[in-house]
Amino acid sequence: MNATFRSSTGFGILRRIESSRIFQGAVIAIILLSALAIGAKTYELSPWVEQTLGILDTGITVFFLVEILFRFTACEYKKRFFLDGWNLFDTIVVVGSLIPLDSAEAVLLGRLLRVFRVLRLVSVLPELRFLINSLLKAIPRMGYIALLMFIIFYIYGAIGSMLFAPVDEELWGDVAISMLTLFRVATFEDWTDVMYATMELYPLSWAYYLSFIFLTAFIFLNMMVGTILEVMSAENNARQAKAAHDERDRIAHQLDQVQQQLQLLSTQITEGRNLR
Repeated sequence: MNATFRSSTGFGILRRIESSRIFQGAVIAIILLSALAIGAKTYELSPWVEQTLGILDTGITVFFLVEILFRFTACEYKKRFFLDGWNLFDTIVVVGSLIPLDSAEAVLLGRLLRVFRVLRLVSVLPELRFLINSLLKAIPRMGYIALLMFIIFYIYGAIGSMLFAPVDEELWGDVAISMLTLFRVATFEDWTDVMYATMELYPLSWAYYLSFIFLTAFIFLNMMVGTILEVMSAENNARQAKAAHDERDRIAHQLDQVQQQLQLLSTQITEGRNLR
């Protein structure tokens, strides 16, 4: 019982260190330093600077390896550590950084994995994790909106190809090219030039462009934003409920520890009385 109590206390100390601001700040600082080192390597540098960056990269890799091992040790339930997608991502990036850079392919792969180390900033900051998780959960709903947008693009592209092909074959020659032109219109990239060219032959063609822009740039965009906000609201409610559940578990765990201490103290008192 005493060994179990010491084990639980040890995990509690490790978790407090892991969640401390000093530890989190050190990890964030190293990630930012890694990002600066990666960016510096894209420039023409003197040999001694490249050598210094190589030593710095090795030190950063060692730090990340020690940090992921510390987090794994601090996790009381080891199997659950890799069930967390962010922990799995961090582990893959750290292990990938250990690949020996002997061949040209390995050098390219190692550099790419080192670039992904910047994404570890997302796994460290809870606010960024919340945004990414909300976005990923909103993708299935956004897929239906994207499908509806494709249908609108296809209909308008077919109409534009039928009407405006004589005006400009390069912009309206077929459905595929027309859809690319409409994408240019939807992003407001010199779309008025396209509209004025067709208005010379079809004066009322402005209604075609304005209705398309109204559908894509306003209605569908607001639908996308509304879907993301709805998912974020649900995710925030779930996170608050999980935090409340974890707090209850923490209090129950502390009460269990106090009960174990009381039982141990009672046993010691009883043994002391028997010795007398």
